[in-house]
Amino acid sequence: MKKLFLFAITALLLSGCVKKKEVQLIDAANFDTEIDGKQVSLYTLHNGKVTMQVTNYGGRVVALWTPDRRGSYEDITPGYDHIDKYVNNDGERYLGAVVGRCANRIARGSFTLDGVEYQLPKNDGNNTLHGGEIGTDRMVWEVLDANDSTLVMHTVLPDGQDGFPGNLDINMTYTLTNKNEFRIDYRATTDQPTLCNLSNHTFFNLTGEGTDILNHLLQINGGWILPVDEELIPTGSFMAVNNTPFDFRELHAIGDRINENHPQLKTGNGYDHNWIVLGYNPTKLNHCATLYEPNTGRMVEVLTDQMGIQFYSGNFFDGKAQGKWGAHLRRGAVALETQNFPDAIHQDMFTAKSILRPGEVYTHTCIYRFGVNRIK
Repeated sequence: MKKLFLFAITALLLSGCVKKKEVQLIDAANFDTEIDGKQVSLYTLHNGKVTMQVTNYGGRVVALWTPDRRGSYEDITPGYDHIDKYVNNDGERYLGAVVGRCANRIARGSFTLDGVEYQLPKNDGNNTLHGGEIGTDRMVWEVLDANDSTLVMHTVLPDGQDGFPGNLDINMTYTLTNKNEFRIDYRATTDQPTLCNLSNHTFFNLTGEGTDILNHLLQINGGWILPVDEELIPTGSFMAVNNTPFDFRELHAIGDRINENHPQLKTGNGYDHNWIVLGYNPTKLNHCATLYEPNTGRMVEVLTDQMGIQFYSGNFFDGKAQGKWGAHLRRGAVALETQNFPDAIHQDMFTAKSILRPGEVYTHTCIYRFGVNRIK
């Protein structure tokens, strides 16, 4: 008993002496370059609790440091420490980027709008993914304003780029609020009828790069998903999540059911589906998801004014790409992308078609709210 007591005291003392990890900023010089004659830089935002580094190449979130329940910091988004690895990447293209002008997939790489057919590059098998070959993620965004907590960026996707009609003029603001929120506000206008459905593709691993996310707990505020075909295009129907591996209405470990013998899981090679936000109201910010990692206590809540959220479980990471702190393992991060429904232009059942016309204004707000559950 005496030895057991001494062991317990020693373990307690040692646990109290574990050194807390602090924020390690990426050198801004690693991103100081020109692409297509435009200046690329790395910007650091902080609010006293959360620190985020962003490059205006694709509006990419490069690093995102948040504390765990002990106050020890970790970079919870996978990425690279040098601009060259984003430009000439050998792994996931969309790490941390804004995606569009039409996020997600467009079937057969074409669509018809007002009687005119538009052909797009097929960069995902037979389909167009996240806007095509260039999209928003390979644009150098003009920085209109930058301070300690806010970054305001602007770009114009020219008429004909990636086959889309219209000059799409986009303003995007990243804000770290005093509520420990990463807030994204989009505003876009066009001079011709076009498609517009922007989203953010920041990945999260709440334990840090180089591990998988199968023990993360996820809650999605949605009772229905959009089932997809073998090319991950929505079938046009709706599937209730009841009694399926897609029921995340309460917190559930991602890895518990990801390998179940369900046709939709096989189609997506895991989770790569759009949930319909329960109680969607376009006039307010609706809570749509919570991601929680029980060992660290870190959590991310997602709020949006959009009707859909895409949950992607990192199925196509292969472990070959080396990130800032470790390899990008299969299922090594999750993306929670707020957006309108994918391929809406082709789906009779979807009322919102992602069409933007001259005189209209596209707006979209997404919030990632960071916190810690201190109960262990």
